[in-house]
Amino acid sequence: MESEHLKLEVLTSGRIPELFAAIGTDPEIYRWLPFPRPNSLDDFASVLEGFIKDSNSGIRSAFAVILQSTGLAIGTTSFLDPNPVHNSIEIGSTFYARDYWRSFVNTECKILMLTDAFEVRQVERVTIKTDSLNERSREAILRLGATYEGTLRHHMHRPDGTWRDSAYFSILNSEWPMVKANLVSKLQSQSKI
Repeated sequence: MESEHLKLEVLTSGRIPELFAAIGTDPEIYRWLPFPRPNSLDDFASVLEGFIKDSNSGIRSAFAVILQSTGLAIGTTSFLDPNPVHNSIEIGSTFYARDYWRSFVNTECKILMLTDAFEVRQVERVTIKTDSLNERSREAILRLGATYEGTLRHHMHRPDGTWRDSAYFSILNSEWPMVKANLVSKLQSQSKI
């Protein structure tokens, strides 16, 4: 998947050192992720190698988010839990280098992924979820045009062992044309690198 400023490339082991250089061990990036903050490249590689293994088994499609201008990876995102019976998929495991928060990157990345989900894969529903306490992520999901559906209480454990309640959002196929138009308009107004 490619756009003017981004390319979503299938995640491979070769991109892991580059992603670690971009993301590193910044505690704010890992604050709400469902795995502990890595202390080293080996720790980070272990997580992303898990994404690659899940991709090879068909339960995930993991991507490196690449800047077209530099060819460098600045983050990762995934399609998760494809459900052909119910024609649905989830977008998740999305995290970027902090320099790209609240930039064009998430909007452009989600346009690519949602276009693929609705227009290529022809799904009926895309789910996006986050830790219910992650206000930044919740606001970002709502800015995409997703609808808040509710919260699953004690849905999973956080890395520190506490219970995470997960806030669920969705976009339906019938909503996609309006969501897409709004995202394209938003992207045109955001500053680019």
